[in-house]
Amino acid sequence: MVATPLGNLHDITLRALAVLGAVDVVAAEDTRHSQRLLDAYGLKARMVAAHQHNEQAVAGRLIELLAAGQQVALITDAGTPAVSDPGARLVARVREAGHPVVPLPGPCAAVAALSVSGFAEGGFRFVGFLPARPGARGAALAALRDETDAMVFYEAPHRIVECAADLLAVFGGARELLIARELTKLHEQIVRLPLAEVGAWFAADPNRVRGEFVLVLAGAQAEAGLSAEAERVLGLLLAELPLKSAARLAAEITGAGRKLLYARALEIRGEEEA
Repeated sequence: MVATPLGNLHDITLRALAVLGAVDVVAAEDTRHSQRLLDAYGLKARMVAAHQHNEQAVAGRLIELLAAGQQVALITDAGTPAVSDPGARLVARVREAGHPVVPLPGPCAAVAALSVSGFAEGGFRFVGFLPARPGARGAALAALRDETDAMVFYEAPHRIVECAADLLAVFGGARELLIARELTKLHEQIVRLPLAEVGAWFAADPNRVRGEFVLVLAGAQAEAGLSAEAERVLGLLLAELPLKSAARLAAEITGAGRKLLYARALEIRGEEEA
């Protein structure tokens, strides 16, 4: 599994170049796109197309090559394979067949954007691409409303404005968002601003909706503690229900954060067992 540059070809690692030059086959998401990378470094390799539409079928072919003693490198158009890119199903099949899968670390758009966000002190949650349909996208975001860790999203240019509007509707105007556009490329832009200002930022320049996007959303502020009413409701529910169900229903009844209620429920059960 070989990570390749997001845009700037100088981001290739020495180990990646050595492996791509030594393996018998390079499985690539888009062979024409990847050929430019190989040509830039004078690498000659036999390439096989391995994309989302043929991943299952090509897995069998690659497993046959591995069984015959050949070495295969998997690359995608940019970044780390199998991170919102083809590769996960292929890796699963190769592992099931008993062959080792070795990662070569390198560029990853999610981590690159996260590193400059200032949001990741307490950890992060990689979401990747949200559903394309507005209703499903809104529901997916609503499920993340109480997430206290930073959240990382990928989004396509033709949906970026709609996605930003949905983020505003679900998380409110005060929540901050880092927009990383065209990372490592000629027209790279990185800006951090409140969700209330994101729509105007996109509207100010039509070029800002072009390219590939990584969005890093600040997590929800952790609540200081539970109210007496939330504690009371949680206690009553815990007496009758499993822990997770009690925390979920307590959150719906009182409006308190589900994570905070779940953590408190664990404490209560621990005290009871002690």
